[in-house]
Amino acid sequence: MISREDMLELTRRMTPTRTCFSRVAGAYMDSEGFIDNTFNVNFLNLKEADKTSNLKLAKTVPFSKTNVQLKEHTFSKEAMGNGSMWQLLTGIHNCGLKNDLLMEVLYEQIGSAYKSYRDYAVAVFHGTYDVPMKSTDHGYLYESEEVYSFIICTVSPLLPDYEIGRPDYGFLFPAFSFRSASPDAIDIFNRDPENPQSKLTNLILGRP
Repeated sequence: MISREDMLELTRRMTPTRTCFSRVAGAYMDSEGFIDNTFNVNFLNLKEADKTSNLKLAKTVPFSKTNVQLKEHTFSKEAMGNGSMWQLLTGIHNCGLKNDLLMEVLYEQIGSAYKSYRDYAVAVFHGTYDVPMKSTDHGYLYESEEVYSFIICTVSPLLPDYEIGRPDYGFLFPAFSFRSASPDAIDIFNRDPENPQSKLTNLILGRP
């Protein structure tokens, strides 16, 4: 089960003045899942308006309804081998989105499984969060327990003028569990949990 408090703790560092993000990359996809164009930029170099709109995208995932829209999934041992999506996500996470080849493989994988009747956009954010220690009375101390490094991915409909709409799908990797990274787990977001993107989720988790 995902802790709502943990997710809200993450979002507190997702503001223009205290952003935890260092980079954002993404692709504009046509309705058939083919890449039209890509981008990969330093998050801090964005204009203020672009920072705000991108933060709104990224926050959708941790700020969604925990254990309803956002659910934690554990990778099986078999799904963490060579050529797996887990290996791809781990590589993207470890390089901080700076390997364009890995990014394009991710976009192509999403395009092969994501069901859409319109053009859409994939956005991937890399961030770090200094997880503060908690005192016995649950207050925060200045000391850090660990640095949680993570990626957030969103998949959203593409609006006119290449504006990215509200995300329909996304994930947080590695999962943030008990205020710590869980490298063998991922938190997956479906805006409409009654009609989830099951094919894409199964692809990510290495399920048939």
